Amino acid sequence: MSRIAVFHSALGVRPGVHDAAARLRAAGHEVLVVDQYDGRVFDDYAAAGAYVERVGFPELMARAEAAVAGLPDGFAVLGWSNGAGMAEYVATRRRVAGAVLVSGALPLEVLGASAWPAGVPVQLHGTDGDPFAQREWEAGFLADVEAAGAPVTRFTYAGTGHLFTDASLAAEYDAAATDQLWARVLDFLGGPAARGVT
Repeated sequence: MSRIAVFHSALGVRPGVHDAAARLRAAGHEVLVVDQYDGRVFDDYAAAGAYVERVGFPELMARAEAAVAGLPDGFAVLGWSNGAGMAEYVATRRRVAGAVLVSGALPLEVLGASAWPAGVPVQLHGTDGDPFAQREWEAGFLADVEAAGAPVTRFTYAGTGHLFTDASLAAEYDAAATDQLWARVLDFLGGPAARGVT
């Protein structure tokens, strides 16, 4: 069993986030769903992006860190898109057991971090044709993780969905890829990420 902090995308805590929490709990994990928007949810990426800009990344990062303040060291982080960046940020500020990033990764310097924490394993998931993907950012992040001596695996899925695990987004959802992702994530969280940090 792991404790897992889950971070939503720029669209907020949509059904896909609730589904993720349910899958994790069904597997025996303890889950904290972090809502950085106080219940606000978006259906449109442009409107969501405008809201993120108004709030600002420093404030969102502060909210992410504050939300996990009550968790003991050794929890895992999981995030989608914007939330992947928040999961990364928390992993550079707290002692975490592992990080699962879906459809996004930020360069560490954007987060004010000089290095990835040594030995903290990472999974990065995304579709081949994700229109929001920043491949240079992802490559830089993966290189930083490898430089820290941490296990890292990049999984790609056929398709063009950004939030491809959210069944409420019909144009993006991919059921087969979602099942494959969750098999990999649950295996990851049952392995090194479940054992905590020392």
